[in-house]
Amino acid sequence: MNQKNQNSLFTGKNGENYLFPFILITSLFFLWGFAHSLLDVLNKHFQDSLHLTKAQSGAVQAAAYGAYFLMAIPAGIVARKYGFKRGILVGLTLFAAGAFWFVPAVGINAFWAFLIGLLVLFAGLTFLETVANPYTTLLGPADKAASRINLAQTFNALGWIMGPLIGSILIFKNNSNQSILELFIQALKKVFLGLKDISDAIPLENIKSHTENSALIVPYVGLGLLVLLVLVMFVFAKLPEVNAASISHDEDSPESDAGKKEIPLSRQRHFVLAVVAQFLYVAAQTGIGSFFINYTIEVKEVKLTEIQGGLLLGLGGMLLFAIGRLSGSMIMKKVKAGTLLGLCALANTLLMLAVTQVHNRFGVMALICSYLFMSIMFPSIFALGLTGLGDKTKTASSILILTIVGGAIAPALMGWIGAEKMNLGFIIPLVCFLYISFYGFVGSKVKNRHAQQDSPNHMQGNAQT
Repeated sequence: MNQKNQNSLFTGKNGENYLFPFILITSLFFLWGFAHSLLDVLNKHFQDSLHLTKAQSGAVQAAAYGAYFLMAIPAGIVARKYGFKRGILVGLTLFAAGAFWFVPAVGINAFWAFLIGLLVLFAGLTFLETVANPYTTLLGPADKAASRINLAQTFNALGWIMGPLIGSILIFKNNSNQSILELFIQALKKVFLGLKDISDAIPLENIKSHTENSALIVPYVGLGLLVLLVLVMFVFAKLPEVNAASISHDEDSPESDAGKKEIPLSRQRHFVLAVVAQFLYVAAQTGIGSFFINYTIEVKEVKLTEIQGGLLLGLGGMLLFAIGRLSGSMIMKKVKAGTLLGLCALANTLLMLAVTQVHNRFGVMALICSYLFMSIMFPSIFALGLTGLGDKTKTASSILILTIVGGAIAPALMGWIGAEKMNLGFIIPLVCFLYISFYGFVGSKVKNRHAQQDSPNHMQGNAQT
């Protein structure tokens, strides 16, 4: 029996059962995945309801991802000084407050009011992401930490799928006589088979006339209530409180790496290039998601509605993203992380070239497929950038998290370039992926590599949003 307990995924050294704490932590992965992907529906919604330009709607991502830049360091300080549980409670409180703020924001009916809500909400997510990833590794045997995080990331991927799916259904109006499933199937036939059935197509101007900000109340109040429920459970849950120092695995780095510890991070070429690569990756992923719906509904030959664009994002692109996330760790058992990163980024460079050049159903297909190749990029860059850094790993990790601010910049730039023709805006992610390909093939290489380079703990533990 003791041996069985020791082999359990959620059993501590002294036989503690961490299954319930793990379930609670895993719920956070789902919630922040949902909140992130819901942003991609908001861009098009605000363009219609508040008559914003594409560039102006990019402020949605600026507020959300700017919160990471502002709160990453305070979140780390709170976690270290007051413990993981209090860090989670602060994060959930801000998360719920930001979601509920959408009710008065609808009454104010001004763009700045909604941006305040997003800023507060994503400040909460910063706390949750700072704490949840390392905390998951502590809820059971150390040698099964990667398996636990991989399981938690599965629910994160589910959140990314459900965000645009539920958001499209609740926020965009379905003025046809077809069910949601029928609309999705019709969209697939139009894009992948070239189906010309447009009997139920709705003119874009009619959709805009029915778009109101009051449609945001149900999804965000519902999200707030769910977060509040999770908050209450965390308040009463008995969570193991662990010294933050115990999550550091870099003190165990090989002795042969000792000399490398004395080299400043600014002189670690592979790390410096990783910072740029991570910044550009987040910029590319955020930009693609922000204007996915714009791109699809502007393709005249398929005549998709906004809700169909959202369904293609959730059940098409995000589903491929989840599949790539789950299969990436298995592929890396046979292919080096740098090589796989380079190949995936090169594939997306070509796909973005197609997106910019052919604004038709084949461009939509390329846009959907890009999510499959994006799936492994964030954790791969993260792991490669931390290779061989020894006792500087914690500091380097914090810096890499700050690069999420890239998501605050790209959408506005893409919206400005694609103001008249949305396909032209996708030249921004094209350039980003081209650099990431260089980093994977060349920039990530380090002299005197160690086996820890492709560590599954790094790979699985730092998978993004």
